[in-house]
Amino acid sequence: MQPYFFPYIGYFQLIHEADVFVLFDDVKYIHRGWINRNRVLKQKAGWHYIGVPLEKHSSHSLIRDINIHSEMEWKRKIILQLAHYKKIAPYYYKTIKFIETTLESFRGNSMVELNYHIIVSIMGYLEIKTELLISSKCEFDYTDVAGPGDWALSITKQLSGTQYINPIAGRNLFNSEKYYNSGVDLKFISEECSGYDQKRDFEPSLSIIDVLMFNDKEKIVQLITEYKIEGDS
Repeated sequence: MQPYFFPYIGYFQLIHEADVFVLFDDVKYIHRGWINRNRVLKQKAGWHYIGVPLEKHSSHSLIRDINIHSEMEWKRKIILQLAHYKKIAPYYYKTIKFIETTLESFRGNSMVELNYHIIVSIMGYLEIKTELLISSKCEFDYTDVAGPGDWALSITKQLSGTQYINPIAGRNLFNSEKYYNSGVDLKFISEECSGYDQKRDFEPSLSIIDVLMFNDKEKIVQLITEYKIEGDS
């Protein structure tokens, strides 16, 4: 999976299910994706984005080469954009402190490194023990990659893995026969989250920040396990 910024709960369900989770940053950065932004509740209704400003980069830049704009006070802006949660979210103060601590303890300018730092912090809070790797730091060999579904197979084989799990929405990208012939069991994860009380009509698939705002640790751990694993047939 690409390294998302404060990912949605389904991302952490996938991490929970895996033994090794690879943050895949060796591909092109997609503008208006999830690398440097995510969604939270808007004050009155609906949702809006919070995000990190980036330095100028080529349209061909890889995710691993994307850097944060260091002169903007983006950390403070994010905290202010979450202030309205104070009126409705029971775990606002605990969550804001966690976010402030996580962001302020990061000193680099790499977007990938920031997302790694955030994801590790959340994994620590939820006691998820999965090994987390960054693909660009592993120096994988991609010479056998011929199409979109081959990246994961190549990485899985180089890590001596016997199973690969992907979100079910990406099912059509994969050639199940190629995985089978390579000795890799191809599985798909589908979120079955029962939801939680947002004090309004439920808005699904928001950033994990929203989940933290409205739920205690025990409830979040429960939500993390609400998924189904399916085979490739």
